[in-house]
Amino acid sequence: MSVKKMNSPQWKKIQPPTVQDSAILSFHQSPSNTNGSPTPPATTTSPGAREKGFIDKCQHSYGFIQCCDKEDRLFFHYSEYGGNLDTMKVGDPVEFSVSNDRRTGKPIAVSVVRLDLQTVMPEVISDERFVGTVIQEAKPVKGKNGTVLGSQDGFGRVTYEHSGECFFLPYAMEDVQEPNIKIKTGDQVMFSISTDPQTQTIRARNLELVIPPSQRYQGVVCSMKESFGFIERADVVREIFFHYSEVRDNINDIHLGDDVEFSIQMRNSKEVAVEIEKLSPGTVIFEDVAIDKVIGKILKTLKGPNNRRQSDLLGGKIMYETPLGTVELPWGDKDQQGDCTLHQGDVVSFNIATDRRDKLQRATNITLLEESFIKLGEKRETGLIVSLKEGYGFIQCADRDARMFFHFSEFMDPLFTPKVQDEVAFTVLQDPSSTNRLVATRIKPLPKGSVSFLTIHPAMYIGTIDKEPATHKNQNKNKDTETGNIVFDYEGAIQHISYSIKEVLDLKGAPRYGDKVEFQIGEQKNNSKKVAVNVRVVIRNITGRCQGFVATLKENYGFIENSDHDREVFFHYSAYDGNAADLDLGDEVEYTLARKSSKLSAENIRKLNKGTVAPEEMLWDRGILQGKIIRPMRIVDPEQDEYCGLVQVGDEDDEEVETFPYGITSLADKRDFLQKGDIVKFQVAKVKPAGAVRATNIAALRKYIRARVDSVKGQFGFLNYEAEEGKKLFFHMTEVHDSAQITPGDEVEFVVVQNQRNGKYAACSLRKISETQRPERLISRLKSLSDETAPRIIVERQPRGPDSTKGFSIPRTLWKPPA
Repeated sequence: MSVKKMNSPQWKKIQPPTVQDSAILSFHQSPSNTNGSPTPPATTTSPGAREKGFIDKCQHSYGFIQCCDKEDRLFFHYSEYGGNLDTMKVGDPVEFSVSNDRRTGKPIAVSVVRLDLQTVMPEVISDERFVGTVIQEAKPVKGKNGTVLGSQDGFGRVTYEHSGECFFLPYAMEDVQEPNIKIKTGDQVMFSISTDPQTQTIRARNLELVIPPSQRYQGVVCSMKESFGFIERADVVREIFFHYSEVRDNINDIHLGDDVEFSIQMRNSKEVAVEIEKLSPGTVIFEDVAIDKVIGKILKTLKGPNNRRQSDLLGGKIMYETPLGTVELPWGDKDQQGDCTLHQGDVVSFNIATDRRDKLQRATNITLLEESFIKLGEKRETGLIVSLKEGYGFIQCADRDARMFFHFSEFMDPLFTPKVQDEVAFTVLQDPSSTNRLVATRIKPLPKGSVSFLTIHPAMYIGTIDKEPATHKNQNKNKDTETGNIVFDYEGAIQHISYSIKEVLDLKGAPRYGDKVEFQIGEQKNNSKKVAVNVRVVIRNITGRCQGFVATLKENYGFIENSDHDREVFFHYSAYDGNAADLDLGDEVEYTLARKSSKLSAENIRKLNKGTVAPEEMLWDRGILQGKIIRPMRIVDPEQDEYCGLVQVGDEDDEEVETFPYGITSLADKRDFLQKGDIVKFQVAKVKPAGAVRATNIAALRKYIRARVDSVKGQFGFLNYEAEEGKKLFFHMTEVHDSAQITPGDEVEFVVVQNQRNGKYAACSLRKISETQRPERLISRLKSLSDETAPRIIVERQPRGPDSTKGFSIPRTLWKPPA
């Protein structure tokens, strides 16, 4: 069948009914119509001729009839309808009488009866078929109790074009040839045109769906929700909805930014994407980007006063110059390389992108240029990155005493990965989210060595190392204790200035305590504090080698008694040149002094041969003296100021009272713990270099106690002896003589001492007497074997001594410590 377009000018008059009938207006204006529901009017049946017409409109309890013989539209109430209201619909032919409403006097239809369609003058249907597009779907006219669904008259609308003009035709659901096929908005249909000979109104009849060839579209997935998403179309500047069920592949393979291909269908008067397939990356191209870079100026940024992005997707503006004049381009959130803060007036470089869909141009790949800082007169600061977290960090400012917060997005180069100790330049701005905080923005990395925290004065100074800087970190100490100290003369006054190990020019030849050094003074920019820089050794302290004796050994440190026996020096095992386990009390060593904290310490320790340090000459004519300790060594009583101890010969009431100093080398037993009041015997010796007389070979005259070892726990243990009620006596393994192996059950002899600092008791000078005895359970077992019938132990050979005498007949003498 050929498809033609109708040329009749009558079609130009066809418009969808938009003006309400005067009968409707008069009815609604009637005083008897309250709340929009009319009451059945009192009618008087006219004995005149009956008229014919078509039901033009149906409401809840009333309707309107279009007359066939005249241009009139009459109101009627459902109570006047003589047929089944459930089957009544718009377009039904009816016959009726005309009466007047007794309240308003207007004509109304009464005694309405449905007629057969053939009794009414049939409409004229064209033989030709036409093609149009559905712009409004036909709906059921009414539902239960006369309720109207869909449009007000149930008609759909079809539009078609003729001579460049667009015309609209109504159609009803019964006008569709195949009722099983649903015609939707946007579908192309083929139809005939019917003409009412009475009213000359036209409508579409016998609608047929025209299935167009399938068309495929492309786009990019721009949004994904729980069960649906949106695709940005490549053919028009628009997004289209899609449901996950329309994806042909696995929905888990579809991600944001994927290129896809799809078809379009109309659902609920809206376009939706269907039959979605994934495309290779890069298939869909929205725009063409020019290769050449353009220099321009920011006219409008995307961030408002409250630091919120504008709702306009292309809310930014950039201006640039061309031979034809000034051009302004928009730009959006995704057009900036990185996300550093931009200001109005910033100089930037960018590319021009042209959208293929609407030919709109915009600026993209926007990069901030350093020319902006000069043109805007922006104050730039420098610093050092000192801390990095996930997405943010802190910069130690060189020009102010502060650590400045920054976010990774503020780097001008978005590909730069910051590291601790990186040097950077930045601009300080107030944090929009906090009025009391400043932040670093527009950050640019600098070459190493560009940032200086000091202003170095050219003058050179000479000083002496009074304290060396710490070579290792100690979290328990503050930063001041980690620095060294230099004493120097400035304008006749002694001055002190600190320095750190990084300011030493030659780390291999780092200055030691007492060395003469040359240095400059640097002034810190942030707080004007002065420090020594470029420190270099001028004269080494050759008199710095000292000698002494190992006086105390702890877990990882100890003390050295100097060669004059009047003071002790701390040392760490790491300062010993060798294995610290080889050191023993009284060993002679050589060392250098260093001040790395508030006190001196020994460094570069080396063991010497016995007799090298301050040899003594024994005064044999004085014989062996007996005395009393009146002051212990500071090792025993740390609260006292004097290091050496004093032993006194004679009572205070005697005329001849002598006191002799003593140190660690004076003890016959280096582990002996001499306390105040202990009775000792000793000899007198003279130190050769100094000629000083001191006590030597000191041995305590006290009673030794015997007990058995109760338990051993690593480097300490407990004895079955109670110096305090309910507490077993503590001992340390370093107090055991000859490094003997002590195990629970061993019998030892010892001396009880009291710690002068905390008042607690402990055992010292332990000597192993016997091996572990039999367990108590075996001893009890042997004692119980008194029954004659039970097995007994019989001695076959009595023990004998080396001289063939009975082994244990000679009484045992107690062991006495050597003099």
